[in-house]
Amino acid sequence: MASWAHHIVVDVEADGPCPGLYNMISFGLVSVAYPDLGFLGEVAPIIDSPGLQAARDVVGVSFETQSTYAAPETVMRAAAEWLKHTTGDRRAIFWSDNPAFDWQYWNWYCHKFLGDNPAGFSARRIGDLDAGRRGEPLNTMAWKKHRQTTHTHNPLDDARGNAEGLQWILTEMGETF
Repeated sequence: MASWAHHIVVDVEADGPCPGLYNMISFGLVSVAYPDLGFLGEVAPIIDSPGLQAARDVVGVSFETQSTYAAPETVMRAAAEWLKHTTGDRRAIFWSDNPAFDWQYWNWYCHKFLGDNPAGFSARRIGDLDAGRRGEPLNTMAWKKHRQTTHTHNPLDDARGNAEGLQWILTEMGETF
């Protein structure tokens, strides 16, 4: 069980496709070893623009509501402390359903507000692990049916469900938790 304690699933909600041009609204971090252990970060906007309405509609958070959230530097420091407490002395290994989206926001906000990313410079895609495990490199969605927590676009729920799905994959590969 301890060997997976430093593996973390990240999920991000944002008002557009990339950091620097759009705002991260919120993020969830969940331990792969202990999916009930999670962190929800809700960050105030850094760009004085509501971004894409379609993205906000998916998340269900208005620009006005997001403006009441804590400053990003405060939230990112708290997330880094949570990571340190959760992973101990080990560098966090990040997993995501879509690191091309989730990781880029997480990484950018870490560098902007912390000066560094406590998880290093890479992330892993859950669907690719499962597709490779099954020998079906183009079928990267099959694992999602093994999430127990409903996908709600609350990033903590989504990260938790993804951690549950990743645990299922790893169990199929002979890992124990």
